[in-house]
Amino acid sequence: MKKVPNFKTDQEAEDFLNQDLSDLDFTQFKKTSFEFLAKDAQVNMRFPRKLLDAVKQKAKAQHMPYQRFIREVLERTITEATS
Repeated sequence: MKKVPNFKTDQEAEDFLNQDLSDLDFTQFKKTSFEFLAKDAQVNMRFPRKLLDAVKQKAKAQHMPYQRFIREVLERTITEATS
């Protein structure tokens, strides 16, 4: 199985993607999300300590900062509510 190398340039990455990737080992990839919108507004909230600790624990289990975790939960909830 083919592994994804570390690329030094965008051109190296593009060249890698322009080949037959049918034998690529997809188990090496991790789920990630991209944040495209600028974060230009700030919110300050108070949480019960137990809730904040639980949020931080969930975020850590998903290998992300807890504030990003909170933002993603809010975005997912809003998206589901409008679909």
